[in-house]
Amino acid sequence: MPALDAIGIVSSDLAGSIAFYRLLGLDFPDSTEDHVEATTPSGLRVMLDNVELMKQLNPDWVQPTGHAMGLAFMCSSPADVDETYDRVVAAGHHGKTAPWDAFWGQRYATVLDPDGNQVDLFAPLG
Repeated sequence: MPALDAIGIVSSDLAGSIAFYRLLGLDFPDSTEDHVEATTPSGLRVMLDNVELMKQLNPDWVQPTGHAMGLAFMCSSPADVDETYDRVVAAGHHGKTAPWDAFWGQRYATVLDPDGNQVDLFAPLG
């Protein structure tokens, strides 16, 4: 059975995306390349590709509209959700949904990456 190894994100602002995802703990290298990768502690690779590379690899590629993809980052505690949200927003990124106690038993918040992709932050309540 195949195993999920990597998630690819197309970025119109690679430097901005690297800075954003570093705020969430992904260790991207400093790079001016058109492709960068970070590996999570669980071994999953997160890949950022600039739009120019995507169009080179797939000349028919068009920028998706709407909610193109979503990611969710588990935080260490409800307080960490709040701290992470505040850190990302203070760095100039858009906070879509401020932290709140969701009815399903999690502290939950949503921020947007530089390309408008939804990134959820969550932790179990108590």
